[in-house]
Amino acid sequence: MFPIGDDNTGRTLTPYVNYLLIGLNIFVFVFYQALGTNQYMVASLSTVPAEILSGHDIVGKGLAPTPIPIYGTIITSMFMHGGIAHILGNMLYLSIFGDNLENVMGHARYLAFYLICGVLASLSHVFMCTLLNEGMLVPSLGASGAISGVLGGYIILFPKNRIRILLIAFTFRVPAVITLGIWILMQVVSQYNSIHGQADTGVAYAAHIGGFLAGMLLVKSFVRKTVPAI
Repeated sequence: MFPIGDDNTGRTLTPYVNYLLIGLNIFVFVFYQALGTNQYMVASLSTVPAEILSGHDIVGKGLAPTPIPIYGTIITSMFMHGGIAHILGNMLYLSIFGDNLENVMGHARYLAFYLICGVLASLSHVFMCTLLNEGMLVPSLGASGAISGVLGGYIILFPKNRIRILLIAFTFRVPAVITLGIWILMQVVSQYNSIHGQADTGVAYAAHIGGFLAGMLLVKSFVRKTVPAI
């Protein structure tokens, strides 16, 4: 089940911030990450749980010197991706769901919401690594946590919006509450399997879950009072 679009009939605001976020992610991936081949950037600017917990830069064991304050990597990692499939999937989801939130929040509020969800998603990943005592020195990166926050906000504000999904060779329109409900359920199941050693995909499912919950809890406080939530 692959989302390819949604209902934008009620949108009145041009989503400049969403366009900017998509453009910035693509720019970083192409020109700084060299289409994902710049491993030094990954090793120096990704979020590393052990560094976040200690507040100190760790060099060696696959990690490079970090040229910015360690906690800044929580932000820089949000604009980096591990490969073409990674960034294409993330930008597709952001393009489909982000504009609706920006429309009811306004540009500045939406940007703040996006970044806060991304930070909380990264901290959720750090917490899970600490709890399991696994992956403490493994760099994490990607916009998935912040975008998960967008999805969590979307399911609260627009549960009845019809999402166009592609299933094999057919397209269907499914309510957002079902589409995104299935998505978050898959993240929870995948995290459970990862904890119990049934699957190790290298995906930070805890960041997805944490970002989604953050979006659900915070979204209504970011909606402009002059725009009724649907």
